[in-house]
Order: sequence, then C-alpha cells, then structure tokens
Amino acid sequence: MVTAAQPLPRHSPQRATARPPRATVVRHLGPNWYATVMGTAIVATAGATLPAPLSGLPGLRTLCTTVWACSLLLLAGVLCARALHWVHHRDQARAHLRDPAVAPFYGCLAMALLAVGGGALTVGRDWIGTDAAVALDAVLFTAGTVVGLAAAVAVPYLMAVRHRVEPLQATPVWLLPLVAPMVSAALGPLLVPHLPPGQAQETLLLGCLAMFGVSLLGTLLMLPLVFGRLITGGPLPLPLTPTLFLVLGPLGQSTTAVGHFADVAPGVVPASYGDGFGMLAVLYGVPVTGFALLWFVFAAALVVRARRNGMRFAMTWWAFTFPVGTCVTGAEALARHTGLVAFEWLAIGLYVVLVAAWGTAALYTMRGLVSGELLAGPRPAPGGPRPATARTR
Repeated sequence: MVTAAQPLPRHSPQRATARPPRATVVRHLGPNWYATVMGTAIVATAGATLPAPLSGLPGLRTLCTTVWACSLLLLAGVLCARALHWVHHRDQARAHLRDPAVAPFYGCLAMALLAVGGGALTVGRDWIGTDAAVALDAVLFTAGTVVGLAAAVAVPYLMAVRHRVEPLQATPVWLLPLVAPMVSAALGPLLVPHLPPGQAQETLLLGCLAMFGVSLLGTLLMLPLVFGRLITGGPLPLPLTPTLFLVLGPLGQSTTAVGHFADVAPGVVPASYGDGFGMLAVLYGVPVTGFALLWFVFAAALVVRARRNGMRFAMTWWAFTFPVGTCVTGAEALARHTGLVAFEWLAIGLYVVLVAAWGTAALYTMRGLVSGELLAGPRPAPGGPRPATARTR
C-alpha cells in the first residue's frame, strides 16, 4: 500500500510494488504474540507474593515491579503491531480466524489484558499509585473480560461451523479461549475491595464465580479430546510439544481463583458463604494441584523426548511461562489457606522454573526478532502446503 503524498513517476520501478516496511513486517504476526505479554506479567505478579524465605530478598519487589512495567510496554507494542496487522493485512487476519490452529490464540489477547491489569494492583501501584493502579486495572479487566467471554463463545462456534477439524488435530491450544474467563475469575477479586460495599462487591465476586464455572466446565469438555488424541494418535508434532504445558493454565488459575475468592469473601457475602469459600479453596485446590503436578511431569517428559528428537525454538515455548506461573500463584494461595510449608516450597520451586523458562523464551525470541526469522512467513512443507496443525508462528 503506497502512502506517499506525491504519486511516483510512471517510469519508477517502485510504483506498483512499494509497501511501507511497517506493513510487511507484521504480516505474519499472529495473536499468539500476546503470550509474550502474559508470560512476562506473570513473572511479576507471582514473584510479588512469594512466601518466605524468598519474600524477604532485598530488591525482589522492585525487580517484580520493573518486570511488570516491561509487560505494560510490551502490551502496548503488541497491540499496536496487531492493529497494523488488521489494517494492512486484513486478508491474513481473516485467514487466522479460519485456521483452527491459530484462532484459539485470540484468547491470549484477553489474558494479556487481564494479566497486566492484575499486575497493576499487585505491584504496579508501588510506582503509579493505588488510584492509578485501580483505574488501569478496571479498564484492562473490563476489556479483557469482554474479549475473553467473546472468544470463549466465538472460537468454539467457528470450530463447529466453519473449521474442518479431525480428532487427530486436537491440541492443548484449543483450551486457550476457554481459559480466558478463568483468568478474569482469578483476578477480578483484586478489585472487590475497591468497590462500594454491598451490592457492587458481591456482584463482582459472584460474577467471578460464574466465570469460574464457565471456564472450568468448558475445560472439562475439551481436555478429554486433547488427552484422547495423545493416547490414540501419539505425541504431538515437535514444534507443538511445548503446548502440553497449556493444560496447567486452567488447573493453576482455578486454584488461584478459589484462593482469591476465600481472601475477599469475608464481609462481602454472608458468613456461611464466606466459610464455604474458605473450604472450597482447600478442598478444590489441593486435588487439582495434585493433578497439575502429575501433568507437569507428564508434559516435561514429552518435552525432553521432543528435544532429543530435534525440537527447536518456536513461539510455542512461551507455553512454559504463563501456565507454570498460574501454578505458582495457586500454590501460594494454598500456602496462605493451609499454612503448610510444603506449599510454600512448591511455590518457590515452581517460580524458579518459571523464571528460567521466561528467560530462555525471551532470549530466543529476541534472537528471532533480530534475525527476522520469527516474523517471516511460514515455510511450506516439501511437496505441498504446510499443514495448519504444525503452524508455529
């Protein structure tokens, strides 16, 4: 698209093909890039509430706040790049919606907004003040919740009526739009104390509980398809193997959510309900965390196998960050509500894994951006077009 003020002369060779560099560079930048925002924000929010002894480390909170500020800038950058993508490459954007391997990543937009908003109240308030943090979180939470609920309906609808998928195409990526309402459920309670007492607080809390149900039941419908595909079809293609960690997202985030419900319920709902939220935090959170640890080991074993078989870096490596981070916050919630040191050390151990995964993914992403490889078009497979289920960019 030529945007110059004056028309080029007829003899100019650039007349028909000139295109602003900003348009071409974002042509293959898909919604999966919001995972970089999510993975960065969770490092900040999970680190800010770590139990002792890490909580006492000097400078830890300042470092977490710095990481959150980076996630805010990263969110702004990806939003602008995606806006350019839609303006200059609407055909490619529509193709993404028609691709069952890419459309679920629209759930990442909602989760990126929510993660940065939640970080504003958790650590960002140290720099921007509580009032600004509340305002920023309110805007991002509202936008993220609306987008997340829309994705939770629209993406499965497209998969049912527009996409043509086979059972062997099932991957954990299909969970992404269904997890977004759970992120709203987990982070919404942070805003409850800042609302007027009474109807407003109770409405938000119970609304978050409703979104907890939307996401949990949707995940329970989808997860058997993913596990069944692994058992009957064998391991995922190498570039998609890291997406197995996406299953940890709804598990860790739901444990975090019930913990946050129990934190804010006293004084917001009747006492009997408040006690029920406290029991739910433990009776739900402990067994789900047990399953999350089982899946963590299972997924890690398959990743080790894939790495030995030649798995190289792809943007799917960001699946090692946000889902693990939700397990950190879930373990932190269980440590608060049970008082068990075991959950404190679990949170610390998982946080170490999270930081290592984030550092690795960030380093390789920067290298890919500098080299231009990550923003290049997908390479067609020899002898024909590339399968949609192997898309990594």
